[in-house]
Parts: sequence; C-alpha cells; structure tokens
Amino acid sequence: MAFEFREALTARLVDATPDLLATQDPATGRFGEGVWIVTDQNALFPLAAAWTTPGANHHDPDLLAAIVRGGDALIDDQDERGMWEFRKKDGSTWGPIHMPWTYSRWLRAFGIIREAMPADARRRWEEALILGYEGVAATALSRVHNIPAHHAMGLYHAGQLFDNGAWRDQARDFLLRVCEDQHPDGYWSEHVGPVVAYNFVYAEALGVYHAQSGDEDVLPTLERAARFHAEFVYPDGSRIETIDERNPYHAGAVEGNVGFSFSPIGREFLRRQRQHVADITPDTAASFVLYGREGSLPQASDDSSGATAVLGRGDALVHREGPWFVCLSAFVSPLTESRWVQDRQNFVSIYHDRLGVILGGGNTKLQPRWSNFTVGDVELLAHEPGDADPTFAPPPGLTHIPSAIELDAETLSLSLEYGSARTRLTVDIVDNACARLRYEVLEGAAGDAWGNLTFLATLGSPVETGAGPVGDLSEESIVVEECGGWVAHGGWRLATPPEAELRWPVAPHNPYRKDGRAETSEGRLVVSLPFSAETVRHECVLRVV
Repeated sequence: MAFEFREALTARLVDATPDLLATQDPATGRFGEGVWIVTDQNALFPLAAAWTTPGANHHDPDLLAAIVRGGDALIDDQDERGMWEFRKKDGSTWGPIHMPWTYSRWLRAFGIIREAMPADARRRWEEALILGYEGVAATALSRVHNIPAHHAMGLYHAGQLFDNGAWRDQARDFLLRVCEDQHPDGYWSEHVGPVVAYNFVYAEALGVYHAQSGDEDVLPTLERAARFHAEFVYPDGSRIETIDERNPYHAGAVEGNVGFSFSPIGREFLRRQRQHVADITPDTAASFVLYGREGSLPQASDDSSGATAVLGRGDALVHREGPWFVCLSAFVSPLTESRWVQDRQNFVSIYHDRLGVILGGGNTKLQPRWSNFTVGDVELLAHEPGDADPTFAPPPGLTHIPSAIELDAETLSLSLEYGSARTRLTVDIVDNACARLRYEVLEGAAGDAWGNLTFLATLGSPVETGAGPVGDLSEESIVVEECGGWVAHGGWRLATPPEAELRWPVAPHNPYRKDGRAETSEGRLVVSLPFSAETVRHECVLRVV
C-alpha cells in the first residue's frame, strides 16, 4: 500500500488560489485582513507554487504580477538590515526580526518565478533577499532552536539561488547540529523534555532541506521524529500537550508536513492525520507538491486499540484502552524565568473517543491551580493584569511543581514529590464509559496540600453540581466551595468528595500576548480536592454520559 497525495494536493492548491488573491490589496501588494503583519505575505509561496504547477494558474501573468507586488510589499517594509517589525494581529509589536517563516517563503517563491520576473523586479528582490540572508548568516545561527533551524533551511536555498557556497556550508553544518541535538527518542527539547508543537518546525526544516539538497544524512533524524509523533498523538490527530514544555492543548488535528514524507512510518503518520483534517492549507499543499515524497507505508498499519507506549526510561507514556486514551508525563523541570518555557505542573491527560480531550490541557505559568498537586497557599502566585514582565517564580510558602516523579506503567500512576510532601496520582480505566482517578498524599503535611483536576470546558454549555445547577459557562467567574458530591459538564460527570471545590475560568498566562492575558476560552474548569491530616486520599470517578 502506498501513500499518495500529489493529485489531490495539486487540486487543492489550484482551488485555493483565487481565495488567496482575493485577500491582496492591489495598491500595496499586502495580503491579509485587519492589522497587516509580515507573515500575511507567506501567501507568496503557495501562489508561486500554483503559478508553476500545471493547471488553471500555470504561468498566469496576472498571478505573476500579484506575486511580484507581494514581494515588493516586503521590500517596502524592510529596514536597513533587512528586518521587519514583528507585529501581531492584536496590534502589539515585539521588535525587529528577520522573520524566518516569511523569509523562507519569499525566497522559495523567488526561486520559482525569477526567470519570468521583469528585470527591475528581479533585481529588487535579489538585493532585498541577499540583504536579509546576510543578516541571517551573521546573526541567526548561534544555537539550535526552532527558529534558527528554519532559517538554516532558508539559508541553504539562498546559497543555491545566489551561488554562495559559504552559505550552503554554514546551513548544512547547522542542520547537522540540529540532527545531533535531537533526543534519541525522536524529539527536540528547548529546556527539559519535548517541545511537541515546535518539533514540527524542526521536521519541516529538515524535510525541505533534504528535498532541496538531496542530503541523506538527515533521513534517520526525520524517521525518529516520525516515530515519536506517530505514538504521541491523540486518536483524533490533535497534538498531545501533556509532555509539551511550551504549548497547552489546542483542538484539531495537525496536518503534518513534508518532513514526514521521507519514511514509511512518517507517511503512515500523515495518512492517519489526513483522516482527521478537513482541508489541507494551501501552504502545506504547496510544500508537498514541490518537495514531498509519495511511497510505501509500513507493512502492517495497526489502528487497533489497547496498547501502551512508554517514552524513554519511563519519561512518559500513552495508554489506549477501548475508547479511552491516557497520557502520563514524568518530565520534571526546574522553574525558569523564560516566558516561553512553561512550568511542568500538569502530568495527566484523559481522552475519550466520544468527547475528545476531557481532562488535562497542559502547562502554563503563574497559575498553580493548573498543577495536579499544590502544597501551600495558591494565592501567593498569580498574574497581575497588564504585567508584561512578571516574576514567574512563586514566593516562599507555595510549591506547585514537583522535584521528582516516578512513573509506573503497570498501574498507570505517578509518584510526585513536592518538597517534603510525597503524592501519588493513579488512573484506572474501569469500563468503556468510566475511569477512576485517585489523588493521594503519601507523606508530608497533607493539611497544606490540594489536588486539582483541570477540565477542558465549552463556553455556553451548562455546568451542574450536587449542590445545584451553576448555569452556562460564560465570561462570569464561578466559585462553588462545596460541589456536593459531583460535577457535570460537556457530556461527562465526575463523582467527587462533597467538599471538592469548583472554579471557572482558571486562566493561564499566555506568553504569546505581550501582557500575558488570556481569553476566557483559554481557561480551565478546575475541580480542587482539599487534603487534611484526616483525609489523605481522594477518589473521583469520571463517567461519559
């Protein structure tokens, strides 16, 4: 059996072209809506791919002119170093940058259309692109990270287009460092443990580089990455956030990228993902049409349930049992003042085929109630509205991340140490509709400890408790100090101890907004379990209703 995509994705690319062009302002050459940002011009790449691909847009002069205008808009916004102001759609600015995603797409578009460009336009583009990649070569490849990896892919292609052997050598050397920096289990880390969402950036950079260069030295790295992602993905194709050091949960299947097309296991990952993705983006379609490899799949494609995969030596696991899917993480990370590296605090996620991800949601900063356990006063750590440069470490009196974790794959349990307190969290799949969670304080001062269950929530849907109905989730805050034995929302019901507390919205710190603010929809519905000297164990039963 083979994985084939070229015909379907060529059609997707051709069909998407009119919609992309409709977002361009002919007077300025800018694409997009609302606040203009340089990444709006990323449309240049799929448009150039459509221009060179046989079909309705093949060598269309009007399309070529639109692409030229789009590149000129980037030139108009460059500073003397070839940098752009990093703007976001919310109007915030983050300083000058050689935007990697835009530079590589602009460059690749140039490589496609350059022979057909008017001479003056080609000269403008060449000068501007060389200026930018001179800056990239001089400043951007100092350390292995997702942005430099993408830059290196672009720099290699710039070396091809502008016949610069030094750039090609520098880029290749850096990308081989990227390969060396990959963990043997197939992921990249930018602090401790996988940076799951950005792993796709590394894989794409290496995949496009391989297609451009033919360098086979990167293929084993790409295959290891594919194996990692083939195991650590939810059944609906969405990324597993539980082990991700940077990004919380985002609903929706990931498309995968061209880096996965160079091995059978990678193509099998793509095949499975395509079952859950409604429409491939034009950018992804362009990349596959130009660089992707069709080919064989593993001899046996196993979609069956009832399996456990353990990462490394007990660093994490995923467990499939009937309609349930559980991820446990044992990655421990010290606190850091970097806004981008989240506090590893939430180590379990639970998915059900009927509802998707129910519990978990990943990690954040400045929000101890996202932690599976806390010891001390959670009110000591919070984000002050508007604070763009907060202190992320808690003051004395609160411990919300563990110093050690031991994972037991046989019992689906985690033993976690919070200072002098030793705790345990266990997941037990009872049947196709029921799972049991046990929270225990095994040693230490239980009177200062809380357990937290972080539920993904649906705005506009009702919440009920044993103490009475709460109403539909909205922008309004909810605090129920005693739930009365149960909580229900969104197709599930949780049996709790009567004294369990309920809060909404328990908001994260969003590092991608300058002031860290989060929308209500980013919050979690949190059930908190109080411990005491007399009560050191809580059991909650989660039922899909």
